[in-house]
Amino acid sequence: MMKPALALPLIVLAQAAHAEVPKVVTDIAPIQSLAAQVMGDLGSPSMIVEPGASPHGYSMRPSQAKALDQADVVFWVGHPLAPWLEAPLERLAGKAVSIELLEVDGTVERQFRETAVFAAEDGHEEHDAHDHDKADEHDHDHDAHDGHAEAETDHDAQGEDVHGHEGHDHDHNGLDPHAWLDPQNGKVWLGAMAAALAEADPEHADIYRSNAKAAQDDLDQQIGRIQAVLEPVADKPFVVFHDAYQYFEARFGLRASGAISLSDATAPSPARIMEIRDEIHEHGVVCVFSEPQFNPGLVATVFEGSDARTAVIDPLGTKLETGPALYGTLLDELAGTMAECLK
Repeated sequence: MMKPALALPLIVLAQAAHAEVPKVVTDIAPIQSLAAQVMGDLGSPSMIVEPGASPHGYSMRPSQAKALDQADVVFWVGHPLAPWLEAPLERLAGKAVSIELLEVDGTVERQFRETAVFAAEDGHEEHDAHDHDKADEHDHDHDAHDGHAEAETDHDAQGEDVHGHEGHDHDHNGLDPHAWLDPQNGKVWLGAMAAALAEADPEHADIYRSNAKAAQDDLDQQIGRIQAVLEPVADKPFVVFHDAYQYFEARFGLRASGAISLSDATAPSPARIMEIRDEIHEHGVVCVFSEPQFNPGLVATVFEGSDARTAVIDPLGTKLETGPALYGTLLDELAGTMAECLK
């Protein structure tokens, strides 16, 4: 008869211990994956931008707004990727610890590339990680990116955005936000996440740090494997639909020749399309990489009449199962697809 009375305090203690784990919110799937690796069995971070949606412009659902309102810690790439998220963070998550990952010390940064055809050294040089002035980073129109839907925009074969985004005035100066595609940044961010969670939840600090260290070690090994996969094709020129891959290109010494669309995936002009077509024909581009959310007709128009092959890559891992394994799988699939198309 005494057993139920003894069990009740144990249940209460277990619930109390579970309640001490911070509620973590992330912006996109790759960041959710990194945070999930750090949290391990202690909890599962939530995610604002659903798979298949655009991080450049997004309308939150009530459930996602509620998650922000209840958040203790928020990890997000930063303003250059999701300027629309700043206001909800201030309004709903004002008491939460907010970590803008692009501002973490040690993060490798790369600037927007505005030209259709890239300079010969692009993707082959190693930039030192450096701190940046937040004021400089934010010195562009916050409204310029609002409503832009990278993953939902459809383009016709002439490069016109059929959803009416062609007239948007995007400022392409500043930081390229696709920094998660450099696994060295992934390692830096794992450490920053562990530090933030350890401060928010000292009781489990050792677990967060141990999980982050194990994930960093795994990334070290993965970088070596990817380098071995891509080294045989590192000198093969290619074109991407969306200029989102320069962090990956530079890390592994790949030779990108140009991009059909800018880094924020705005519709390319006819002149830009013709410039890319000339590059493909004149310099022996081996492969043109499309993305699953874009109209394949435009890619077909660009490489028409050439011997270039096509393949589909995705910087967000849209079709992958979310969770701790997504980040590593995203990098492996990107490397494997590129190697296969370029060989």
